[in-house]
Amino acid sequence: MATASTPQNPSAFVRRLPAGERLPLPADSVADWETFPFEGDLRVKPLHPPVLPEPARQGESGPEECRACLKPVTQSLWADDHWRLDAVGTESRLPAVVMLQPRGHYDLGDLPAERTAELGPLLQRAERAVLGLDGVARVHVNRWGDGAAHLHFWLLARPAGLLQLRGTFLAVWEELLPPVPDEERRQAHRQIAAALAADGGTAHALGG
Repeated sequence: MATASTPQNPSAFVRRLPAGERLPLPADSVADWETFPFEGDLRVKPLHPPVLPEPARQGESGPEECRACLKPVTQSLWADDHWRLDAVGTESRLPAVVMLQPRGHYDLGDLPAERTAELGPLLQRAERAVLGLDGVARVHVNRWGDGAAHLHFWLLARPAGLLQLRGTFLAVWEELLPPVPDEERRQAHRQIAAALAADGGTAHALGG
């Protein structure tokens, strides 16, 4: 994996920011959006001074210390020779939250051409599998890449009819809603794994 180093010194953009000061909340901020999960008086946190160079992400030193690489593929929901789909944690507050990642230790910037060509069709397959669950209207596909160096895409199922959960804050709502019953969560995992395996690969961990 090619590790991109972060700058040693703050950029002009960062130097312009009022580090240590509390920013004003704009009149047209996200707090006024219908989908914003919170209400009441809000304050913007003060900006922390920059930390440069940035600390290494989990797994940045290589596959020997990467949690994604060390997790047995039999604990995934589904896998083929090059990709795996995993449940996220042991609890969910949405109909499904799963993670697609390569089995090789890559980030997006050094993903081999063959894997890159597979990624688009595989994301489509994974989205269709999650959309096949009862009462799912949309699947949010997110990639941040700040916590772990191993490439991973989050797929979050947005329940049909809950328009307040549309858009940017679905991942925040996932922290706030009541937990999905365990058997319902397991059944969703079994259905997703079976749907993916129908087009290739192997369904794993169907009981979990």
